[in-house]
Amino acid sequence: MIVPTENIPRYPDSYWLKDIKIPSFNTLDETIKTEVVIVGGGITGISTAYFLSQQGKKVVLIDAGKLLAGTTGHTTAKITVQHSLIYDEIINHFGVEEAKLYYEANNEALQFIRNIVTKYDIDCNFETEDAYLFTNDDDYIEKLQLEQKAYEQIGLKHELVKELPLNIPVKAALKVPNQANFHPLKYLATLIEKCVENGVSFYENTTAMDIEYMKHPAVIVNNDHRIIAEHVIIASHYPFYDLKGLYPTRMYADRSYIIAMTSEEKYPGGMYISAENPVRSIRSTKTANGEELWLVGGEGHKVGQGKPMFDHYNALFQYADLHFNPKQFLYRWSAQDLITLDHLPYIGPITKSEDNIYIATGFRKWGMTNGTIAGKIISDLIITDGENKYKHVFSPSRKVTKEAVKNFVKYNTDVAKHLIKGKMEYQTTKADIKKEEATIVRLRGIRAGVYRDETDKLHIVNTTCTHLGCEVNWNEAEKTWDCPCHGSRFSYTGEVVEGPAKENLEVLEE
Repeated sequence: MIVPTENIPRYPDSYWLKDIKIPSFNTLDETIKTEVVIVGGGITGISTAYFLSQQGKKVVLIDAGKLLAGTTGHTTAKITVQHSLIYDEIINHFGVEEAKLYYEANNEALQFIRNIVTKYDIDCNFETEDAYLFTNDDDYIEKLQLEQKAYEQIGLKHELVKELPLNIPVKAALKVPNQANFHPLKYLATLIEKCVENGVSFYENTTAMDIEYMKHPAVIVNNDHRIIAEHVIIASHYPFYDLKGLYPTRMYADRSYIIAMTSEEKYPGGMYISAENPVRSIRSTKTANGEELWLVGGEGHKVGQGKPMFDHYNALFQYADLHFNPKQFLYRWSAQDLITLDHLPYIGPITKSEDNIYIATGFRKWGMTNGTIAGKIISDLIITDGENKYKHVFSPSRKVTKEAVKNFVKYNTDVAKHLIKGKMEYQTTKADIKKEEATIVRLRGIRAGVYRDETDKLHIVNTTCTHLGCEVNWNEAEKTWDCPCHGSRFSYTGEVVEGPAKENLEVLEE
């Protein structure tokens, strides 16, 4: 089944970034001092700024681009404790108590968001929904049963069902009641306003480049100014200060896709995610004029690797066409998240010896709750001098499991493979590429990426990633150069779209 091209949005475009006014802020143009500096303007950074400013802390938050334009602006925006098949895994690797704390932490985040929406009467399409983890694969029924047993051990209210309100094939599903979804940017726009009222200073288009130490740590930004602080919080998705703690060896970037459509059918309610791969995630939202949008997501893969990227969108279009009687496909977008060695986030001091620099990363695509609770954990560590009941579960310095050791070898073998492959593969002559196409060539001894834009102009960049030297690959679905090693992404003109890279690709002449 092939969905006609004319029915597919031509360019990626997140619905969440439509018809929403996000406050804008100036670029930092001087060296300043503060109590806490936060790097990253997504849900993690803004939630942390809110928690700290409510306690009277002087906070500065910077972002390399615009607030909320990164992963938070490209999420599915489910607020749930049901994080696919996770609790049985945590019990096997860490024990029941840790699994229970992980559940309680994410449930606390869910309740916090719910309470904030009520407290400030935020019009953000907040809806209480049942969440379903389903399978149509016989091999996964037993896995769902093991996950159900884990739910029982940690006290997570649930029901095992054999049918869904949604008309898709299913053999079993775990239903968790009273979960939620929302419009994440409308929620966070209000949180930004409250932060400003509390004295938080925001700066956009201000890239954190490094940290230097004197009496206190100072964040060096791209115009060589500094932010001197007592505490530094790295909430930039991928830690920009990543070699401390060897984070490039401890996690990988995974990309996934979302399409938004109207349907001839009425959405039956609920939020859904498949247990097996390729993942299928379904929820709905209402537009400003009351129109119902179905959001269909999934198709995860390592950034910069695998089949042509538009094939992932096509798979979602075909799935929706088969099951949901689409009227019109309106939007498509993608996002990426980081997966840690043991699949739990890293939240806390970046290393044991640097307890005034904190990170929050590796949310495994469940950033709405994990990002929110990260803000609470880190603010507690600062305010209460290291006390929070969840801190050891998420500690970046936690014990290393056998599974983490195996993943360490697997992740880094894959990085080495792509590093070598990228250095070896190239075309010897410039191909005759069409408009809006790209290729790899060897130009004066340099592996170069060539893109011809819609005006027939060529854009040529050095394909060596400015993070750790891997070679980027072309992403035709997003018109970007993506790094298969650590997930950096660059526009076709070479600008950083997503870190960990901080420097643009070198632009080359013909």
